[in-house]
Amino acid sequence: MTKCHVILLADRSRPHIDETASKLETALADVVDFLPHSEVAMGDAQRAIAIGGDGTLITHGPTLAKHGIPLVGVNSGKLGFLAKFDAASLIEHREVVFGESTPTLEVMLLDISVDEKPATIAMNEAMITAGYPFEILELGLSINGIPAPPLRGDGIIVSTPTGSTAHSASFGGPIVDPSAKAFILTPIAAHSLAVRPIVLDAAAVVTVDILQANDQTSLVIDGKVICTLHKGMQVHAKRSEYSLSIVCNPSSTFWNALVDKLHWAAPPG
Repeated sequence: MTKCHVILLADRSRPHIDETASKLETALADVVDFLPHSEVAMGDAQRAIAIGGDGTLITHGPTLAKHGIPLVGVNSGKLGFLAKFDAASLIEHREVVFGESTPTLEVMLLDISVDEKPATIAMNEAMITAGYPFEILELGLSINGIPAPPLRGDGIIVSTPTGSTAHSASFGGPIVDPSAKAFILTPIAAHSLAVRPIVLDAAAVVTVDILQANDQTSLVIDGKVICTLHKGMQVHAKRSEYSLSIVCNPSSTFWNALVDKLHWAAPPG
């Protein structure tokens, strides 16, 4: 078996992550040739192992998508919903993961832009949040150029299927199969009982007009504040030309993770 060229993405200043990284470097040596983490190595890498929590995977996801490198997520955080492996299961399945018939999930990403500025890739979600002094926002929505009723509330979330289990779910959004080609609009504390989350086809183009804002109304993409939004600005969301290939764990599925990590359909008590 020819060794697979792999980049290891890990914050080795953190002792528990360094311990996991060292364990994997030793245990995977029979199937993996580890490359230095650099732009040059990106061109030769066939896989990337990211060790950490979901935040680590979200940080590296867009860059790996641009280079077409499949992501192998190894959880060392608390929840690790996006990471499909722990160190033991990756070692167990190493010949499949680093072989020629690797099981992968292709997930869509979003391009989020403000006015005419260059787009930022969102792996999970983009969120428009009210901000200080926390007065109600008024947002104008249009889908494929067709105006929708204005939204009054604390903001809105645009999420990918992968991100449907994050903040969107906390605000009552649907859980969407990560292999689906769609995205979700989820209002935040809408000032109307008639407003509900909606699932859109992946080809849709959404524009949000900022009709009324606060001093610190912000656009947040995957947990990072991108900019402050003011009255008259527009936020655009559409499917990115890039997609991310996530390597699957042969012994677990998305539905297993929903039950085991998010306790889907668990009885009370």
